[in-house]
Amino acid sequence: MLRVFLMSQTDFKAPPLGQEFEPLQAIPGPGLIGRMLGRRALQTPLPPGVRVYAVGDIHGCAGLLARACEFIASNAGKDAPERKYLVFMGDYVDRGPDSRDVIEQLIKGVPGLLTLCLRGNHDQSMLNFLGDPGFFRLWKGFGGRETLLSYGITPPEHEDDESLFEARDTFAEAVPETHIRFLESLPYFVRIGGYLFVHAGFRPGLPIAKQRREDMLWIRDEFLDTRRNFGATVVYGHTPSARPADRGDRVGIDTGAYATGKLTVAVFEGGARRFYAVSKDRVKAWD
Repeated sequence: MLRVFLMSQTDFKAPPLGQEFEPLQAIPGPGLIGRMLGRRALQTPLPPGVRVYAVGDIHGCAGLLARACEFIASNAGKDAPERKYLVFMGDYVDRGPDSRDVIEQLIKGVPGLLTLCLRGNHDQSMLNFLGDPGFFRLWKGFGGRETLLSYGITPPEHEDDESLFEARDTFAEAVPETHIRFLESLPYFVRIGGYLFVHAGFRPGLPIAKQRREDMLWIRDEFLDTRRNFGATVVYGHTPSARPADRGDRVGIDTGAYATGKLTVAVFEGGARRFYAVSKDRVKAWD
């Protein structure tokens, strides 16, 4: 099981922009061949003997995460191929009530699977507050209060500098060092075979290696509306939808778990895609 976050403060290095596994020899790109094949033709299968599980945005829903991991561990033990990956799409904190427990579960991982946790904009926001107390003025509007409460910290009642610095310092003392190292080490994307996994998406017209970190955490309409392809099928979170959004060359798996009570698990194997809705009392395939 890969744990990219296990490092000490003294040997910490900046996280990689992205990581690559199971490289393919030829993948249609955004040039003439890609345009001739069309967007839906980019459903590049994974190499034989590989299965990838991907989990949508968790947002502090520790109970749903635990159930999803139980389902994945069980499913991975049934006629599964030798190489199995588990990708978490980012946004582990904020909005829901149990951000602390979510990070603790992610650090433990799922035995038997190569586990990769991506960086989301909410995870970056938690780091931003630790670095700049004034960031709470923004963070409070999209889940920061819930994250502080999950660590036993009362959110500041006032937003003067002294109150915010005090809240940040108290929060920093409450957050385990392992949680901070975990968040600091999260990569922005991972490529497995013909699939690119990223939290929010990519900016059209830029090579993957030149993508802006901010875009990979925050982009929305420019990525969703473009007719360009990215040389692989992009699996993303960030933009919630009522059900998984399989658009051929783009697959969205954020189903708003904190609001809907449904956390999506996607399974990719060969050229096949399967989607499961994990709720409090059951796991069922999306219709």
